[in-house]
Amino acid sequence: MSLVLARLLQLASPALPVGAYTYSQGLEWAVEAGLVRDETSAGQWIGGVLEEGIGRFEAPLAACLQRAWNVADVGEVARLNGEFLASRESSELRAETLQMGYSLCRLLRDLDDFPLPELLDELPETAFPTVWALAAASWRIPLADSLAAYLWSWCENQVLAALKAVPLGQTAGQRLLLQLGGRIPPLVQRALVLPEAEWSNFAPGFALASSQHETQYSRLFRS
Repeated sequence: MSLVLARLLQLASPALPVGAYTYSQGLEWAVEAGLVRDETSAGQWIGGVLEEGIGRFEAPLAACLQRAWNVADVGEVARLNGEFLASRESSELRAETLQMGYSLCRLLRDLDDFPLPELLDELPETAFPTVWALAAASWRIPLADSLAAYLWSWCENQVLAALKAVPLGQTAGQRLLLQLGGRIPPLVQRALVLPEAEWSNFAPGFALASSQHETQYSRLFRS
């Protein structure tokens, strides 16, 4: 096994201590509202957000962030970081990406032989994709592979949230991951070439779910 693959697996691992497991990104409210109630509806919800939000905005932005880190274009990194933060539809989603970005940045500081660029100290707030892209660039992970891992990690976290919130069985979760995983390769290919003018995270159902979760009375997750 190559070192690059090992680093990629480490970056995409659920054991990465960034707190991703504590967030559902509005999925918990969709369960509360009855929009997600079984394996089929969970697949429709997660797949829809993957296609229309994460895959069409977050993935191409992460690709551009990694390209910018590769050439040390700090101005472009700062611009894209700000654009991502501005795109968060609710206070919970914004707090989530900042907390995960902070946690990953702190982890990288504690790792041996991982010098962090000064820009991370200069940014007032750092989004999770910004630090993820830095790690991928520093470990020389091919861009298509890092994007696939980024999307897979998001899908895996959503499925784990569905297992707890719906709830679903483990076999249902694996069926969902098989279906979602099959959708990732074309999303990666699109993200690599999608012009910024065509990026879009227009997913009103997702935004409303996240906003409603902020006042949900009983909940397991932080978003």
